[in-house]
Amino acid sequence: MLSRTAANLYWTGRYVERADFLSRLLDATARLAALPTTYGGDPAAWSGVLAAAGAAEAFAATQGEASEAAVVRFLTVDAANPSAICTCVEHARGNARAVRTGLTREAWEAINAAWHEVQRLRQQEPAKAEVREFTEAVQRAVAAFDGAAQRTMLRDDAYWFLQLGAAVERADNTARLLDVKYHLLLPKDEPVGGSLDYFQWSTILRTVSAATAYRWVYRDAIKPWLVADLLIFNDRMPRSLACCYDTVVELLDYLSADTGRRGPAHRLASRIQLQLRESGVEQVFASGLHEFIEAFIVDNNRLGVAIAEQFAF
Repeated sequence: MLSRTAANLYWTGRYVERADFLSRLLDATARLAALPTTYGGDPAAWSGVLAAAGAAEAFAATQGEASEAAVVRFLTVDAANPSAICTCVEHARGNARAVRTGLTREAWEAINAAWHEVQRLRQQEPAKAEVREFTEAVQRAVAAFDGAAQRTMLRDDAYWFLQLGAAVERADNTARLLDVKYHLLLPKDEPVGGSLDYFQWSTILRTVSAATAYRWVYRDAIKPWLVADLLIFNDRMPRSLACCYDTVVELLDYLSADTGRRGPAHRLASRIQLQLRESGVEQVFASGLHEFIEAFIVDNNRLGVAIAEQFAF
């Protein structure tokens, strides 16, 4: 496969995954912010969503106070934000269009329909009452694309690069979400285990569609170390760091078998996978969850660079 084609497919996967994550993050934050403060409602939740999206600095440089309306607009339709949902879908469609022949008709029609849908929503600039409608529409569009790709594409290098981008992006999103909750969101005068702490961990589980999985696995009240265990080490949880890296290594192995070559990306991904397998939640909390997640994000970014270099993106 030509390197440019591989890059287009890889970034299609990343942008689609990013749009899905942001829509889930906005939906969960809107639910949290709508609660009365006595039941865990958090007036600072919209600042937290910017941090989780990695957009706090960009927002501060161009916007004023982090009000709900301003944050929602910035993360959904603002052209000044390169990671806004509409921009992500637009970039995903642009990359997919460049490799139109590498996708099945069903996969292309799904991403093209998603683009048309967000263009329609972009004209409305979603207000407070319309946030859920917007996020649900984006999630349906992303699910349609994922389903079309999984059901109709050959298991060859085109499919593997598409899924590789999605897996790398998903790992980054989960890590940032965990770090923001643990390091930034809980005010200093709020007790760990209090109502605000409980609803924020619940929001994290809802964001990654893991609330039901949590109940099935632990059969316990929501506890920070159990949430971290599920989203870092449980390889049965699709958005956990461990599951993402099992997928990354598997996909790189497929690509290696197809090309007959292994490279730095394989070695780095295998090392990160081994670290996740050999660590545990007790060890992570003892040494510091923030420090662990920060190191993981750096390594995950390095992997993205290594993939680009290895396949000459």
